[in-house]
Amino acid sequence: MKKWVYWLLAVVITLFLSVYQRMTGPTHPKKVAIEVNGQSYKMRLPRSGVQKDEIIVLKGVPSNTNAQIHYRRYPTTDDYNTVNFQWKDGEWQAILPVQPIAGKLQYYITVEGKDYPGDEPLLIRFRNDVPASILIPHILFMFAAMLFAVYTFLLVITRKKYSKWLKITIATLFVGGFILGPLVQHVAFGPWWTGFPYGTDLTDNKTLISFLFFLAALATLKWKYNKWVVGFAVLFMIAIFSIPHSSYGSEYNYTTQQLDTAK
Repeated sequence: MKKWVYWLLAVVITLFLSVYQRMTGPTHPKKVAIEVNGQSYKMRLPRSGVQKDEIIVLKGVPSNTNAQIHYRRYPTTDDYNTVNFQWKDGEWQAILPVQPIAGKLQYYITVEGKDYPGDEPLLIRFRNDVPASILIPHILFMFAAMLFAVYTFLLVITRKKYSKWLKITIATLFVGGFILGPLVQHVAFGPWWTGFPYGTDLTDNKTLISFLFFLAALATLKWKYNKWVVGFAVLFMIAIFSIPHSSYGSEYNYTTQQLDTAK
């Protein structure tokens, strides 16, 4: 099999995993279909906000529609605040007030007497805006680490030399997960690291565990069964990185008025 075929397969698999992780993550906008007078309108309700009021927009919905937004701080037992959508600039708009860093609001909307989403209210978490100059390199290095890991796995199962790409995988994972990752975390929420032993942030911990498995693969490179260790490390990386991004991340505690790093 030619090298370009390996790379093509690696890219396809990596793209699939990246899209899956993004689409299933708790910060990805929630898609809902709102019905008004028998007409369906598709909306994307945000679940992540920066340090400014979040404007919720009902695009395309007629100007004579009755709509409200209900929100409360999370996790609290506060009563929901109810605010009417206002017709502004040719569309319905309502505001979710900005919260402290890592503060969350629980919210849902009501249109013509029907609640959306219908199953349970949404959570939106607020953070500092992360500059593209920091966020993009982090994403690229993490994508590259996954790409090189998958490529290494393909070399392993086809009995090709893989030690070079194993080392490249480890290097890119280290830069993306332990240099750029903590920088993104610091800018967005304040702490540099919220995984073990300081917290239970799932993103930090899954990066740490994956890295340790790859270090084990590197340490046993000359062992005749090393290919099994490498293969397990890659499959384990794929499995844990399929867990939605930002799960169990930092959360502002409204009772103590402090940041919890284990939520």
